Formats: sequence, C-alpha cells, structure tokens
Amino acid sequence: MKQSGTSALLQGAVQDLASGVASALRGGGHPSREPLDAPLRPTGDLDLAAARVLGADLLLPGVLDGTPPGPLELDLAQRAFDAYPPPATAAPTVAWSHWALGRALYRVTGPSGSAPASGRVPEPGREPDASWLTGAPWPSLTHHLAVLAPLALPGEDCALARVARGRTLDVARGFVRAVRRRDWYQAAGAGRWLAVLPDVPHTLGLPAGLDFVELMGGDDARVLLQVRAARLIGSGVTV
Repeated sequence: MKQSGTSALLQGAVQDLASGVASALRGGGHPSREPLDAPLRPTGDLDLAAARVLGADLLLPGVLDGTPPGPLELDLAQRAFDAYPPPATAAPTVAWSHWALGRALYRVTGPSGSAPASGRVPEPGREPDASWLTGAPWPSLTHHLAVLAPLALPGEDCALARVARGRTLDVARGFVRAVRRRDWYQAAGAGRWLAVLPDVPHTLGLPAGLDFVELMGGDDARVLLQVRAARLIGSGVTV
C-alpha cells in the first residue's frame, strides 16, 4: 500500500509539472512563467523524481523561445539532472532521456541565459547509442520515440532524431495505431515527432489528428503538453 501511495503521489506531481508546462505553451511560446513556477515547492525527493520523469520538457518553453526559464524550474531541472545519473546498465530510453535533460539545461544556460542556482552549466556529454532503434519494428519504434518526445525539436540533429527522420512513414503508422488503440500519450508523442519529421503524408491529417487526441486524452497533462508542443513546433517556431 505504501508503494502504491507513493506511486500515486509521484503521478500527481508529474501531472502538476506537465500542466504548468502546457499552460506556458498555450497560445505559443512564452506567455508567462507564473503558470510553471506556481506548482513548484522546495525540492524534496518527490519533486526531483517528478522532474526527472518529465525530463527535458520541464524546460521546453525556454528552449523554444530562447528566454531563460524561471529560477525555480531551472533549479529543479538542474537538481534532477544531478540526482539521477543513469547507470551503465540503464535502458537506452533512460540514457537518452537523461542526455536530453542535460542538453536542454545547456541550451537555456548558455552565454545569454541565466545559470542554475548552483552556478554550474552541465555539458550535455556524448550522445548515447541509437543503433538499437535503427531496425526496430514500427510499433516499437513509435513506442520508444513517444517516450523520447522531448527530443522532437526543430533542427535537432542527434543520432536518435536522425533515425526518426529516416522513418517518417513508420512513425505515421504508429500514430494511427496509437489513436486506434486509444493510447493518447503515445499518440501525442508520435504526433510531436511528426511535427518535425520530413515528408509527412498529407493524407494523415495530422492537425485534425492532434485535435482528436487532445479531445480524448487532454485530461492527462502529459498528453496536453505534447499536443501543444506539436502545434507550436508545427507553426514554424525555431530553436
């Protein structure tokens, strides 16, 4: 029961953070930092774990518009990055998620940005291996890319993004499959990737598909975050 209760608390904390990011993305860009800073509390273990689950998307508004994030979210992202380094035996998605958070921190704390409270700017480090995804069946490819949707950014040229760019049709198939299976989180993540991938079939109807995903799954703040990110990226925002 204790483990179940802890899991529920963590899920709630993740939803709070995701809701703040989704609010900051509403209408495009960087309308206010208050919606994102408001749910943040002094960083305890639960907050750090929630920030690590959300990963690089905690800093997404600042990454997309180049404006330094608020001090609370920036400090929380830095602490989460430091607190949860992936072990050598970590799953590839875990390694890539951690790398993505480091890359996001590096982007928003560059020469023109504001440094974390600790004053350290983490280097993103060497990219994890992406060869495991190259020949993955399209359902598995879509699943893993949805988990790593924070890397679906305009101009992103990491190895994982290059794999995705070579398999647009497979991601489109995965998007349709996720919608049919009512897996709204996977559909939203795949939709975000499709917003940055080349040669997406016009017949897919991605804008209408994203509207449907939001309608059916938008009560989940993580789904709403990905849908709003996909729309904003699809509107032509550059990083």
